Amino acid sequence: MQQGEIELQDFGPDHIEGAVALSRQENWPHRPQDWQMALQLSRGAVALDDQGRVAGTILVTPYGADCAMINMVIVDRNTRGKGLGRRLMEQAFALAEDRPLRLVATADGMPLYQKLGFVPSGTILQHQGNVAELGSPDGVEAANADDLPEIKAIDRDAYGADREVLIDALAERGEFAVIRRNGVIEAYGAIRPFGRGEMIGPVIAGGADDAKSLIGFFAASRPRAFLRVDTDSRTGIAGWLQEIGLAHVGGGVAMDRPAKNGLEQARPKVYALANQALG
Repeated sequence: MQQGEIELQDFGPDHIEGAVALSRQENWPHRPQDWQMALQLSRGAVALDDQGRVAGTILVTPYGADCAMINMVIVDRNTRGKGLGRRLMEQAFALAEDRPLRLVATADGMPLYQKLGFVPSGTILQHQGNVAELGSPDGVEAANADDLPEIKAIDRDAYGADREVLIDALAERGEFAVIRRNGVIEAYGAIRPFGRGEMIGPVIAGGADDAKSLIGFFAASRPRAFLRVDTDSRTGIAGWLQEIGLAHVGGGVAMDRPAKNGLEQARPKVYALANQALG
């Protein structure tokens, strides 16, 4: 490789250390374990400089044949302005094959994504903080392994894609809770270690009250713990999240390629994302 040249390679476990360093440069909270989970679910590419250092990353997380999330898109600040972001995105398109694509864009990334045909579809709000002490809500119970098939079916209906691999990965690392009525699971939530504390999500529910109960169930068992919830602005729970101690600290713009139709965008069942990377 010539001096100053950037080479793209398949993203493998040996690149995680460099990826963590790159994400810390952007003040992202991802631990090595968070990168490992993302890589477990994904295929991706890394950009290596002439010294073998990781100068860029991108992952593509497929959910069956239904769609794929593009995530963990980072370009080293010293390498920007040279077309590396576009090269990484072109590699992601090849990895995604013909799946519809979704991502959550930062302000820096939006201009490139729009040039590449992505269309805004919503606003994602990141809430985090040391949660207030709450009473445990009625009607929520811890899930067990036998509940996973029903949880996967509920998730597929709400998200519009088969995320079985994501549910299995969450089950390996975290906990699930459900709201069950007349013997049928109507809503579920998950929590797992992430970043500075724990991430609550996905949360799938038929209404805001059930979503709040699921989040409250996890929060009540972890008084004053550092928790994070990523929610769509249209869910209407952002104000309540702030009331319980989870401040709005940022977020991003959900984008799709090709654009979804209005019917799909109007389904308000996903009250919290697994996180902004994984949807």
